[in-house]
Amino acid sequence: MSDKNKDHDDNQEPVIRDKRRVDPETGDIRAADSAAADESAAAEAADAADESADAGEQPAAGADKAPDELSEEDQRLLEEASRDLVAEMRDQMLRAQAELVNFRTRVERDRVANRESVIADVVRSMLPALDDLDRADKHGDIIEGSPLALVAQKINSSFERFGLRKIGEKGEAFDPAFHEAVVHLNDPDATENTIADVIEPGYILGERVVRAAKVAVSGPTE
Repeated sequence: MSDKNKDHDDNQEPVIRDKRRVDPETGDIRAADSAAADESAAAEAADAADESADAGEQPAAGADKAPDELSEEDQRLLEEASRDLVAEMRDQMLRAQAELVNFRTRVERDRVANRESVIADVVRSMLPALDDLDRADKHGDIIEGSPLALVAQKINSSFERFGLRKIGEKGEAFDPAFHEAVVHLNDPDATENTIADVIEPGYILGERVVRAAKVAVSGPTE
């Protein structure tokens, strides 16, 4: 090496490059480093977005297959489950309809029973007056066309509209469901108990016995 070059190298001062990101005097991030950091952050964000998009496009684990992708066995099971569900829903509907019909029937039956019960209470309260009219008619006190006869006819017609009927007629077969035997007369020739006389008539409203008829019964010797 020549002396000239040697002198030149000896006189040249060393170059010091400060690579610190933070300026020691101002405390700010140097512009070049800040831009590089921003580019790095932007690149990382883009990579994260791409990864998220790829993950969203992939089907979730355990997701149901499309109908066309189901196997024959899966399709058969699906059809059986559908038929069972339809049958169960139909059965529930029929049960609900039957319960509704039964409910309406019970309501109507209770309504009729309550109506008959109220009418029966009214009839019972009027029975003494009906008995008096019946006895007066038997004794001939009620003359046809008289005011009393008209009153008796109106009363009997009013109760007949509600379905009230008189029970207990002479010569009828004795029925303990409708008749009350007050007297029993022995008749060796009789084969069954029959009503020999009506002591007090009975009344029936629909199928409800308001009062059993008090009768004298003639029948075989006990």
